[in-house]
Amino acid sequence: MARRLPPLNALKAFESAARHLSFTRAAEELFVTQAAISHQIKALEDHLGLKLFLRKNRSLLLTEEGQGYFQDIREIFLQLHDATEKLLARGAKGSLTVSMQPSFAIQWLVPRLNLFSEQHPDIDVRIKAVDQDEGSLTDDVDVAVYYGRGNWRNLRSDKLQAEYLLPVCSPLLLSSGKPLSEVTDLRFHNLLHDGSRKAWKSWFASQGYKHFNVNQGPIFSHSSMVLQAAIHGQGVALAHNVLARPDISSGRLIVPFNHVLLSKDAYYLVCRESQADLGKITAFRQWLTAVVQQEQEQFNEQQFTNAVAAD
Repeated sequence: MARRLPPLNALKAFESAARHLSFTRAAEELFVTQAAISHQIKALEDHLGLKLFLRKNRSLLLTEEGQGYFQDIREIFLQLHDATEKLLARGAKGSLTVSMQPSFAIQWLVPRLNLFSEQHPDIDVRIKAVDQDEGSLTDDVDVAVYYGRGNWRNLRSDKLQAEYLLPVCSPLLLSSGKPLSEVTDLRFHNLLHDGSRKAWKSWFASQGYKHFNVNQGPIFSHSSMVLQAAIHGQGVALAHNVLARPDISSGRLIVPFNHVLLSKDAYYLVCRESQADLGKITAFRQWLTAVVQQEQEQFNEQQFTNAVAAD
């Protein structure tokens, strides 16, 4: 019967200790205690039935067997490192399937996708729009943009930016003849709701209007539909800052009140922990987070000074 191979952790401890000729420095390199290194070395020596180290005058030396074993093990670890680097380099090319809600795709990603393609022409991005995320990636998806609190199991999540809701409307409403200079003037306008009436209710409550009537105005299933309704002058929407920012910057939407509702949720880029360092996924993550942050810095938020926390 073939002898069972030594545990990988024991081999890593031996390689590091032999390279440094120090259990202490090996422990620092591997982020474990010195006692853990000693335990792993003893377990390896017991497994092999050979002494690998000698202690002499407070110095750590390799035995003849240990020296020969170290040379072979070190070569194997170098080969593993090179193989991994080659794999990650190959992972910087090819197709990348990105899953997200239709509103994020339409309002944010699609208009900017050419910028990513210009920087990474070897990565073929494929967009998959889904109405709901299940908290786990399907086999055909590499990365996704989720909206939530970033606590999805077995997934790495990178927060794009802090999220808040803000009232937006078309400039046309200011010339409609109906007043829109105070919060109470919203009773003269349709309220446009994203999914439910809860957000508007919380926004009014944060301004001290706990009994303001929010049971009027249409409810839309997608955020992009709410924004389109607002752009066409159909009422005032309470919009996600990330999604509304392009239309605000272009002048298609304005912000009638400088009161925002901070959200506990936010948009996150997520991927499998095991693939987080894959070249094409790293490239997309770095590009996406950089563009979102850059646009946020350029966007004038000085008017949104009265932020309150959402429920």
